[in-house]
Amino acid sequence: MEYRKLPHGDEQISVIGLGTSVVGEYSVQNVVETVTFALDNGVNYIDLAGGHAAIFPGIGEALAGRRKDAYVQLHFGADYTSGEYGWNPTLDGVKKSVAWQLEQLKTDYIDFGFMHCLDEAGDLEDYERNGILHYLLDLKAQGVVRHIGLSTHAPKLANRVLDMGILDMMMFSINPMYDYGHGEFSIGSASERYRLYTRCEKEGVGISVMKPFNAGQLLLALRARGVDIPTDALTPAQCIQYALDRPAVLTVMQGAANVEELKRNLSYLDASAQERDYSVIATLTPKDTKGTCVYCKHCHPCPAGLDIGLINKYYDLSRLGDVLAKEHYLTLEKAASDCLQCGHCNSRCPFSVDQMARMEEIQAYFGK
Repeated sequence: MEYRKLPHGDEQISVIGLGTSVVGEYSVQNVVETVTFALDNGVNYIDLAGGHAAIFPGIGEALAGRRKDAYVQLHFGADYTSGEYGWNPTLDGVKKSVAWQLEQLKTDYIDFGFMHCLDEAGDLEDYERNGILHYLLDLKAQGVVRHIGLSTHAPKLANRVLDMGILDMMMFSINPMYDYGHGEFSIGSASERYRLYTRCEKEGVGISVMKPFNAGQLLLALRARGVDIPTDALTPAQCIQYALDRPAVLTVMQGAANVEELKRNLSYLDASAQERDYSVIATLTPKDTKGTCVYCKHCHPCPAGLDIGLINKYYDLSRLGDVLAKEHYLTLEKAASDCLQCGHCNSRCPFSVDQMARMEEIQAYFGK
């Protein structure tokens, strides 16, 4: 397993997270077995916005004696009193739901307490007016909640909450289709969404990714309408790699109904660079993003040994004020100054990026 550090803490978070949207459709024992397998294989980040109340006793049993092996992401506003997922935006409802979830999980603390599914300004205003945000912040002050998070699909709302300066983590829907204007939750332009990711990176707010595989489902729908898209486009490994390459992303949440599905998700860790290559999304790229590096590394391997995707990522982040990005760049074994200007990258780039010119630009910026 690979891990990434939470900027506002010491937590090392697994790049593969466990979503619980479907595992609760089956027996509690199935939940126990799936979560136990995840923990045994290094998955340590679990989202609790599941579709069924059965996930909670199952996860509680799986975490017995090993609570410190997992970070749980609990949503203030999700309600399970009916036995299925529901949404209760009242303070009394949230208090009862949180108390019930903690009891079922057999724990007395919440690693990440999330403002649940706020997409519009009215959602946030209701959350504040009803006292839920105050309650969440109070639990953090008491130490019951360790970190504050937000679940949203909307960049505009996300930026408004970022302005409040309270977030440590954000759950956001990221996949190539949403980022490039396709699908129900494709909210905001490609540039607006990317600015959100870079702002999170700059301010130290981690992103846990939801809906990473919806790109594959959306591609199937586009093919059905006659859009010319390769039939092998966007496998799970490609979707995971795409999400992990976005700024600020720490973990990609993946729903698994059982151990076998979880094994398929974890196979990403053994996938080759070619299997992770998502450059096929160039067929869907909006015109206003042509010529922009998306860090897909389709131009690799570089004859000079440069990590072209990473060099571009550090450059973009540094220009936005990320001081650490510059430090990371300066410690790279191979820098832009090592570019041979051979043209290999330009000839392979599906996004029409002039990487040779970029390397000269980056060398001038960083001084190496």
